[in-house]
Amino acid sequence: MTNRLDRIMERLSRTAARGMSRRSFFGRASAFGITAAAMPLLPVSRANAAQQPGESGDPQSCDYWRYCAIDGFLCSCCGGSTSSCPPGTEPSPITWVGTCRNPVDGKDYVISYNDCCGKSACGRCMCNRNEGDTPVHQPAGSNDINWCLGTEVGVVYNCSTAVVLGAAD
Repeated sequence: MTNRLDRIMERLSRTAARGMSRRSFFGRASAFGITAAAMPLLPVSRANAAQQPGESGDPQSCDYWRYCAIDGFLCSCCGGSTSSCPPGTEPSPITWVGTCRNPVDGKDYVISYNDCCGKSACGRCMCNRNEGDTPVHQPAGSNDINWCLGTEVGVVYNCSTAVVLGAAD
């Protein structure tokens, strides 16, 4: 099988070498690289940003609308934000979710709560709101689990984020 693949690749390489100059090859490769690098700048990637809900309230307060099902220290008080972990920590790839009502537009949004892991507990802005919390045997909606088990940096919990996934249907 590898000999056959080698012959096919050799034939393709020789055909390309006969039909294209070195300068032409590098020109096409550069154009491809520039196009690939520009793809995130297209309006398609900004479409999701336009769908983000309006914000009101203090992200460092437990009463902030996104925190309706959170349990832990708020990353917005620990060097991160409502949607990003503080430097030196890693977001857990496993999360729990909740549905919170945004007071700005009156719509419900699905919120992903991510634990940030790797450094000792932040210890600031403890928030324990259990709206929609489920028992531990229903883990997708339970905020009582240490979700840092899926990280490479270890199981040490630091704080929690609240990322808006989209409008609830």
